Amino acid sequence: MVDAGSRERSERDDEHRYPDWDAVYRDNVGRVYRLMYSKVGNRADAEDLTAEVFTAALRPLRVSASAPEVRAYLFTTARTVLAGHWRRTLGIEVTVLDADDERWLMAPSTVPDEPTNAPVQAAALLAQLPEKQRQILQLRFLQACSLKEAAATMGITVTNAKVLQHRALRAAAKIGQVEA
Repeated sequence: MVDAGSRERSERDDEHRYPDWDAVYRDNVGRVYRLMYSKVGNRADAEDLTAEVFTAALRPLRVSASAPEVRAYLFTTARTVLAGHWRRTLGIEVTVLDADDERWLMAPSTVPDEPTNAPVQAAALLAQLPEKQRQILQLRFLQACSLKEAAATMGITVTNAKVLQHRALRAAAKIGQVEA
């Protein structure tokens, strides 16, 4: 039996629309990362795959879609990205994600209770990158700038910022694998 309060919350969630792409990212990045981490079991690959999901979803995703629609689309995109990952790394295509996996995206995003040494690790990793790559990652992920804002700050085109970000994430992933 559904009580009136939960029905009202569900209706509000269905009506929730994101104001922009950054809000979609901030609200869902933790969910997508947890899903990817649960499948690949290591931080570096999970981070790369999470970035790949959002990169793949950027163009076709409608920001005007409701929060559940956005999450469902991200889940479908995550399945495709994960299939590509397994095809590249294992030579097989695994495209099945079950209902438990979908709960990772539908559950409220939570912040871990225990402190981590992630800020120290991130600073050490960033210090090993070339200046422009370090700058784009700091602007995008530490200062939460949009691609357009980061490009303007760096005096480059948005397209150049996208390419630079992609290369920086790949370089950071390689550095992370060497250190792991």
